[in-house]
Amino acid sequence: RYGEDDGLGGHAQGLSIAAEPGARVVSPCDGWVVYAGPFRSYGHVLILNAGGGYHIVLAGMERTEVSLGQFVLAGEPVAVMGAKRLASLDRFDQTSASPVLYVEFRKDGAAIDPGPWWGRREEDEVRG
Repeated sequence: RYGEDDGLGGHAQGLSIAAEPGARVVSPCDGWVVYAGPFRSYGHVLILNAGGGYHIVLAGMERTEVSLGQFVLAGEPVAVMGAKRLASLDRFDQTSASPVLYVEFRKDGAAIDPGPWWGRREEDEVRG
């Protein structure tokens, strides 16, 4: 979780989410693709410009399915997880070989707590 001890002397700047092999990754927000491709040993990385100085970084995927400059909508499929764990940005269950999706929210170049982005407003809930 964001802000927790990362096991390397610092604090986690993002979230690590356990995934199933072959799982589809969807965009957490509307935004412009500013990077989509492999990055070091972190698998494929996707960076979205959500506007207003906000960027969302997704890492650990086997492949991205969007192009530089493309506009994506929240919930739109953007990548696929691989069959195994790639290099991790934190200590999330290092014994597991399952893939891990890393998600980082940034504002004006600095990591921020993504909690408010994930929160669900009461009026957004299905009723009935």
